Amino acid sequence: MYYIYMLRCEDNSIYTGIAKDLEHRLNEHFTKDEKCAKYTKSHKAQKLEIAWKTQNKSLASKLEYAIKKLNKNRKEKLICEPNLLREFFKEKIDKNEYLLYKIK
Repeated sequence: MYYIYMLRCEDNSIYTGIAKDLEHRLNEHFTKDEKCAKYTKSHKAQKLEIAWKTQNKSLASKLEYAIKKLNKNRKEKLICEPNLLREFFKEKIDKNEYLLYKIK
């Protein structure tokens, strides 16, 4: 299983990433561990907005890339309405691929 997640940063920006171990990866971002993303080193991560669990790394990578291309308004909408992930990216999600929503 892999996760795609969106973090709210101190400056109200949104960071999107993928992880195999979500809890561990979030800890790296929040503590500014040497392995945290360059973006979250300079834009302090405040909280997890949303995460989705996927069946494989390939799907997680496709979705992460697609989410990163969205403008801020679309990202905010996706956070508020997580079921829009399938609607926004139906061409990237095969009907047989496993996708769960998890909101924090």
